[in-house]
Amino acid sequence: MVASASMPDADAASHWQAVSPTPIPTVPLKGALTADVAIIGGGFTGLSAALHLAKSGRKVCVVEGRTIGWGGSGRNNGQVIPVLAGSEPATIEARFGAAGERFNALVRDSAAVLFDLVRAQAINCEAEQTGWFQPAHSRAHLRLSAARVSAWGQRGAECSLLDADECARLLGSGFWHGGMLNPTGGHINPLMLVRGLAAACERAGVVIHEDSPATGVHKVGAQWQVRTAAGQLTVDGVIMATNAYSGELAGQLQPEVARSVVPVTSWQMATPPLSAAQQDQIMPGRHAVSDTRADLHYFRYDARNQLVTGAALMLPFNPARRLTAHVGTRLATAFPQLGRVEFRHIWSGYVGVTPDRFPHFHQLGPNYLAAIGFNGRGVALAISAGREMAKALSGAVTQDIALPFSAVKPVTLHRLARRVARGAMLWYRWRDTRPPKG
Repeated sequence: MVASASMPDADAASHWQAVSPTPIPTVPLKGALTADVAIIGGGFTGLSAALHLAKSGRKVCVVEGRTIGWGGSGRNNGQVIPVLAGSEPATIEARFGAAGERFNALVRDSAAVLFDLVRAQAINCEAEQTGWFQPAHSRAHLRLSAARVSAWGQRGAECSLLDADECARLLGSGFWHGGMLNPTGGHINPLMLVRGLAAACERAGVVIHEDSPATGVHKVGAQWQVRTAAGQLTVDGVIMATNAYSGELAGQLQPEVARSVVPVTSWQMATPPLSAAQQDQIMPGRHAVSDTRADLHYFRYDARNQLVTGAALMLPFNPARRLTAHVGTRLATAFPQLGRVEFRHIWSGYVGVTPDRFPHFHQLGPNYLAAIGFNGRGVALAISAGREMAKALSGAVTQDIALPFSAVKPVTLHRLARRVARGAMLWYRWRDTRPPKG
């Protein structure tokens, strides 16, 4: 039986919901409350910031519009990837200078930071630090892999270039041509991770209110007031950490920030458990894998030895049937050992995409910060970004903060951009047939 969601903001069952323990819900925010810091959004960024602030002695309150993990943090593929999508380290440094150098170091270490946090907080999230591998889908793209290994190696990253034979042994498939291997990456159950982060926050004294969408943030004297439908929270500082869902639950909450990112629907899928013989042949090292295509081929095992994969669709009709055929054929082509591929769950969520493919960090006012636009690489990056947002709100000097802050730039004709974003898949698929630039 396939469980599918026709829209990313529908409460449909995901694979992660099916296999994860049910948490104890929190109560909505009601009445007038006070705290030192308000976090808007109970995903990876917000909860990481909340945990680090609480550990430094701040009184923190998190307001989440739905439930912890309802948004992208609980719906994604769960790959822990220590590089950005579409942005090379030299480009980041050219744009942001010294801040770009600090940010590259943060990205480089982001996977290790996540797994270290999981271990330190004893979070049960099916974590496997088995490494992340980016196979090259063409011989020309293997040159891109070599350039990336060189660039990140020069910046202290643990990465290496595998040739075609090494790639075939690692994946159990000759479908790719080699690629970049980073041993610090891996994969997690994202819903269990975000819920585990929430539990760690509560142990540290953070108060969490679910079903409490923020409807506005207003300056009141030297403080800020965060309003919800049933209450208000007066604080000294605010972090907005709603990413791709920034305009979904309360359109009047910082609309210019919401319009600076384009929410793109990403579909995820899970197969039944593979047999022991198939596991011995297919990805025996249990790496997280996502290749060099713009129209990504990606997959990883979960704790039950199911393959978790996915794809994008240009048009949203009949998603379960079309994705089963499309992704099933894709997997069977790369891994003939699978035979006929079936799926138990198909679900979706939003990815926050920025026009320049950089994540964006903003100061919206005194002690009011925002993070948005992780471009599909938010699992590892958001944990480290939340830590840095906490440092920034605690008064750290600029040279000690590894985030390149910038002005908010709303996307022109944002509604139209959301509609035509699906059509970009044609461009991506064409570009995948061409050699990379440089």
